Amino acid sequence: QTLVKTGIRPLVIDENQRSGGQIYRRQPDNFQRSAVDLYGSDAGKAISIHNTFDELADQIDYWPESLVWNIRGNKIYLVRDNQQYSIEFSSLVICSGATDRLLPMPGWNYAGCYSLGGAQIALKSQACAIGNDVVLIGTGPLLYLIAAQYHKAGAQVAAVLDTSSFSKRILAMPELLANPKALYQGLLLTASLIKAGVPLYTGITPLEVNGTSEEGVDGISFLDRRNRRRQIDCDAVGMGYHLRPETQLADLAHCAFEFDELSRQWLVATDDLGRSSVSGVYLAGDGARVLGAEAAEASGELAALTLLKDSGLPSDQLRTQLLRQTLARLQRFANGLSKAFPWPHQLVTDLPDDTVLCRCEAVTVGELRNTIETTGASETNRAKAFSRVGMGRCQGRFCANASTEIIAAKRNEPIHFAGRQRSQAPIKPIPLAITNEETS
Repeated sequence: QTLVKTGIRPLVIDENQRSGGQIYRRQPDNFQRSAVDLYGSDAGKAISIHNTFDELADQIDYWPESLVWNIRGNKIYLVRDNQQYSIEFSSLVICSGATDRLLPMPGWNYAGCYSLGGAQIALKSQACAIGNDVVLIGTGPLLYLIAAQYHKAGAQVAAVLDTSSFSKRILAMPELLANPKALYQGLLLTASLIKAGVPLYTGITPLEVNGTSEEGVDGISFLDRRNRRRQIDCDAVGMGYHLRPETQLADLAHCAFEFDELSRQWLVATDDLGRSSVSGVYLAGDGARVLGAEAAEASGELAALTLLKDSGLPSDQLRTQLLRQTLARLQRFANGLSKAFPWPHQLVTDLPDDTVLCRCEAVTVGELRNTIETTGASETNRAKAFSRVGMGRCQGRFCANASTEIIAAKRNEPIHFAGRQRSQAPIKPIPLAITNEETS
């Protein structure tokens, strides 16, 4: 929208079938749920965003269902309709979003285990729940949001299990007050679940997902905050511990990274205007910093204004300053969330050896520990080469965070010493049916 106002006709490449992203994901045309049912208190915002995008249709080139799988120099490579394309760019804004940050546990490889985001997509795009009796486990606002969405849709939420303690939320309150509207909405979600009688447990320790490899999930076991063992029967588990930025495209574009101590992960290095370390490459949204939907809008507009300024085109500097202030405020709120719902890294280091760590390659925690011990591998890419952790279909999206924690613990070194898993093309599987002919 910002670029169009200046007369630029951008190419918008979207991996999804329709515009809207994840939070404002559009349902298929033949679905009948209302916006209020789909988006709750964000219904008005969702409708506005959808309408705005639709109004831009004749001023942009929009390519949905298109997978960008590589970046090399000033070219992006993508697959669309089983046709491969290579496209040169003068400026590139990467809005890659985020995926669930997962913590392995015994049994999480059974059929019936989903990420929280996957559970949300099933509800929004397919109008179905992941099971008849669903347990949601992890930590962070998304845990409670999806529980509320499932309950509102009529699904049975057997329990919500949160690894963070309620006391941490109280301690983080000064930073959480940086975004009082979001804080209030979060409190309302929790209150709605309590009112509906959904069992909520905080300060829990996950033990295992019960079930078998043949029959899938039939329950989950955990320690409550008083260290008492509990088990809840269920046929599906949704899990997630905040989000992790999708950084693969920025990595292939050779952007620099920096380690974030609070979240214990590597993030793309950007300035406060959205510039990466590579000239002409900008980042916006959760692909740079996981700050939420409001921040994604602000950072997208800011990146566009910065792009215009760097290109010698008119750019609204007053608006730029206001957006920087908004993002600084939302960053304080995000810091508060990280403290209220911390990534429970200590649980990773306590995992039993027979726990599957890499689901794609079926590598266990014990196999990675043995690899580190026998080869001396102290860096995640070295350990990957010897163990195959992170070589599978997900390219380390669901196991890389945990594997670096295991490496650091085994070596008794700070987490950043283990490094980060480097990205390789294709960043996602591409169809065998694509033609070899490259169209520019």
